Amino acid sequence: MTVSATPATPAGLPALLRPLTAFYLDLHRHPELSGGERRTADRFAGWLESAGYATTRGIGGHGVAGVLRRGAGPTVMLRAELDALPVRETTGLPYASEGPAAHACGHDLHLAAAAGAASLLAGPGAPDWRGTLVVVGQPAEETLEGARAMLADGLYERTGRPDVVLAQHCAPLPAGMVAHGYGPMTAGSVTFRVVVHGRGGHAGAPQLTVDPVVAAAHVVTRLQTVVSREAAPSELVAVTVGSFRAGERANVVPDRAELGITVRAAGEAALARAAEAVERIVRAECAASGCPREPEIVRESSSPVTHPDPATTATVREAHTARLGAERVAMWPPSLATEDFGLFGDAGRSVHGAEGVRLAYWMLGAIGPAAWAAAPGEGAAAKLAALPANHAPDFAPDVRTALPAGVTALAEAALACLDRRR
Repeated sequence: MTVSATPATPAGLPALLRPLTAFYLDLHRHPELSGGERRTADRFAGWLESAGYATTRGIGGHGVAGVLRRGAGPTVMLRAELDALPVRETTGLPYASEGPAAHACGHDLHLAAAAGAASLLAGPGAPDWRGTLVVVGQPAEETLEGARAMLADGLYERTGRPDVVLAQHCAPLPAGMVAHGYGPMTAGSVTFRVVVHGRGGHAGAPQLTVDPVVAAAHVVTRLQTVVSREAAPSELVAVTVGSFRAGERANVVPDRAELGITVRAAGEAALARAAEAVERIVRAECAASGCPREPEIVRESSSPVTHPDPATTATVREAHTARLGAERVAMWPPSLATEDFGLFGDAGRSVHGAEGVRLAYWMLGAIGPAAWAAAPGEGAAAKLAALPANHAPDFAPDVRTALPAGVTALAEAALACLDRRR
């Protein structure tokens, strides 16, 4: 995969790049975890206000929404995320976060790109468009709580129900590229917290105990059959036990074991079947072990499958091709990464009470040319496997190349969906 020189730059972007880069560096240095994004939200809201947007803060937590109205026309919403991850950064960058949190998923890039697009579409010399532009900073995406909270707190009542919601997510592709998909873009998920109850005692008298570690270990082993024996080979499904906690001492049989389990699937039916299988297996293994109490099974969070609207995707892809060039616009296969963006569309109709909200969602390249060239491997797949992925402690976008492309991609997508006057 090779990429030619810099894509065509929208008018007004060069003057924005210095303050926008400073904005990005500030966000990157000061990450905040889900639910605690007070400073990040304040900085983002301040940028939108200075660009002329009527801005509301504190929606569904620390959520922010800026609104710019220019007469009759479509309502288009741009969404970016405020929160960071509980990851200690190891990039060695001079602007790296020094605390226990880091923007290891690129939400700082998304916010800076949304801020830049907001300014580009509102400032002097902006293209002539009609409609309403809404720019949203969403809290708590990493915990899959923020979209639902904003919608439940009346986001669409405050801003007007959008016709289209647009979002992008950075990925370890060459900076300057975007990638679209016409099937599911991200998976749906269910996250469980499971407590297996046993009867504790002395390690030298195991016959007097019911060992929850053994019972939980059998749960972990049996869960591996959900994908191999209960999902069709054509279905994208993953079941992961991400945490297993039990006991404090080697000579003590504990009285409980706790598991953290995530189920992901690229289809709603497959996700429902896999989640039901997890609950069935947990209960059955506890019964087989003679546990004195029923297990606790709590669904801590869930997210829908993200289904971009095909017609809107085609419109945005055409706009990206016209601005960036065909060689910079790729296809993206379905992924088992998950997020809550789908709730802003029809998947969230039970929350926001409206259908017909179309979504467009694409991946944004974040790897600079030097890092891409230096990555081992001959083809794109080999290089992608070698480069730091999202959520890794050494993941960091190349701001010099990824930020201008992110602003351009988001602004061009918005213009393609607004009523543009030429």
